[in-house]
Amino acid sequence: MVLLAAAVCTKAGKAIVSRQFVEMTRTRVEGLLAAFPKLMNMGKQHTFVETESVRYVYQPLEKLYMVLITTKNSNILEDLETLRLFSRVIPEYCRVLEESEISEHCFDLIFAFDEIVALGYRENVNLAQIRTFTEMDSHEEKVFRAVRETQEREAKAEMRRKAKELQQARRDAERSGKKAPGFGGFGSSGMASSNSVNIITDTLIEQEKPKSIPATIRPSGPSKALKLGAKGKEVDNFVDKLKSEGENIILSSSGKRSSEAAKVLPPPVNMESVHMRIEEKISLTCGRDGGLQNMEVHGMITLRVSDDKTSRIRVYVDNNDKKGLQLQTHPNVDKKLFAADSVIGLKNPEKSFPLNNDVGVLKWRLQSTEESHIPLTINCWPSESGNGCDVNIEYELQEDSLELNDVVITIPVPSGVGAPVIGDLDGEYRHDSRRNVLEWTLPIIDTKNKSGSMEFSIAGQPSDFFPVNVSFVSKRNYCDIQVSKVSQVDGNSPVRFSTEMSFVVDKYEIL
Repeated sequence: MVLLAAAVCTKAGKAIVSRQFVEMTRTRVEGLLAAFPKLMNMGKQHTFVETESVRYVYQPLEKLYMVLITTKNSNILEDLETLRLFSRVIPEYCRVLEESEISEHCFDLIFAFDEIVALGYRENVNLAQIRTFTEMDSHEEKVFRAVRETQEREAKAEMRRKAKELQQARRDAERSGKKAPGFGGFGSSGMASSNSVNIITDTLIEQEKPKSIPATIRPSGPSKALKLGAKGKEVDNFVDKLKSEGENIILSSSGKRSSEAAKVLPPPVNMESVHMRIEEKISLTCGRDGGLQNMEVHGMITLRVSDDKTSRIRVYVDNNDKKGLQLQTHPNVDKKLFAADSVIGLKNPEKSFPLNNDVGVLKWRLQSTEESHIPLTINCWPSESGNGCDVNIEYELQEDSLELNDVVITIPVPSGVGAPVIGDLDGEYRHDSRRNVLEWTLPIIDTKNKSGSMEFSIAGQPSDFFPVNVSFVSKRNYCDIQVSKVSQVDGNSPVRFSTEMSFVVDKYEIL
């Protein structure tokens, strides 16, 4: 078999996408495809036609044709088998078989065509292998992305530290009655007004506020972007990067960026010299017919002290949980003090907590099979119909104290049957034909939006729509454990501190 070209064309012979596997000019390919509709005999049920030089093997795709152009001495049985594989590839990348959809995914189709045929000869591959090859999953790319994310986190931490140093210098200057120094950026005249500085209040727990920092804090050194009175692409890219990392950027030329950022970005945590992270992860498995098979919640309080003056402290914990969790303190923490008063302090009160290190001082674990403990219930009801399955899926928030953000409910769907037909819907959806999943997305689920549903229809069996997976994030923890106060060991004087909480999903599936 020698395959000259594979193309998707209209019934008039207009080429939408064409891949040549031997050297052919564009004019010749367009001429062959333009002549193809005139050669078809409508009175017969053949799937090929021949001319003096080539053979056309084709299959109708609604209003289009999938056409293979081969030599006349090729094996017609192999041609038909290859044609069937080409025809199965197209629905993997295109939701509907229309000209606009084919044009939008033309490069995806060309890459897939190249996996089927090489230099005019059929490769021994199936549809699953083609999907795997075209995904181009690279271990080196994953390593590169992990390294880049680590570098970005380090740069972000360094940027916040520098911003805090600048704020501290300004406060010291104001207390001593000296003129506060200005820190200029690209084209800015410095931040001489005290209104642009966040003043730390005397409250024990400061509310989260956006930090105002100069738009362009850069390390010293020569740079092409350091041009007076000019803002190049590097400057804009740097500002965009700061904005994407959650910083509220103030520009001297226009306040548009900072106002837009304040609307869409959550305020970053203003870290005090004593900072605590309260983190929880949930792993949950439910049955499709109901019943909680297993649920585990792991939590931890991580303490970070950045000032030697506040390193000898005690942390007061409020444990209002009634679900029966198990608590465990760090080996260096005084267990008797914690058991009696719920206070975290070192066994030796003369010692200090380590500086600039994240120390896990308290962790907890909750394991349960009680359905009442499920924070978000998911019910998926597929029912067979004449054309396939009608699926109704609904959610309900059972833990009223939670506020879930960026919720994604992922339902597997059969491959090669086209996109599902969506009926009633709360929120938004996205059909990923490559992964063969339907993603139902909801920006927030809370007491005002406790329940919702989605209905869709698609060809398949009821078992095709499991397991259902759920992911979300929350700034409120599941087990009601809070830090109420931090005080010095000597004198019991209060210490200002900051906290951040997160509740994320490790695994959340309905089997």
